Amino acid sequence: MYKLAPLALLLVVTPAMAETAHPVKIPSSEADATLAGPTAVPGGRNGVQTKWVEMLESKDKKVSAGIFTATASRNEIASYRVDEFMYFISGGVTLTSADGTVTEIKAGDGVTIPKGWKGVWDTKGYTKYYVTYDSEAAAK
Repeated sequence: MYKLAPLALLLVVTPAMAETAHPVKIPSSEADATLAGPTAVPGGRNGVQTKWVEMLESKDKKVSAGIFTATASRNEIASYRVDEFMYFISGGVTLTSADGTVTEIKAGDGVTIPKGWKGVWDTKGYTKYYVTYDSEAAAK
């Protein structure tokens, strides 16, 4: 017969365990609740309303990831300022590149936009997950 150690001895938390990072799951079914929560940052300009929640920022401030929502807008973009991956939860966007190439993105689609992209961003509104990389960002 095996003798079990007292439970208190099994629950010792070391300093390394206390600092362990954990993945954060963001189910798309909770996107609206996340964006309505206390950590959401409201914004907008020119009549466009936005909200976002940053879920991760790298220590060097170059990588950021989170959830973002915006109302209808049409923007001419002279030069996209970061590399970005987006996965659209709802809505979508029409991206018309400077050479006239049209890329339609709808809910369930992912898209990458490279830094420096030029074109028109046209949307009736959307919610997306995003990951950006800003090579020029500097740690504070």
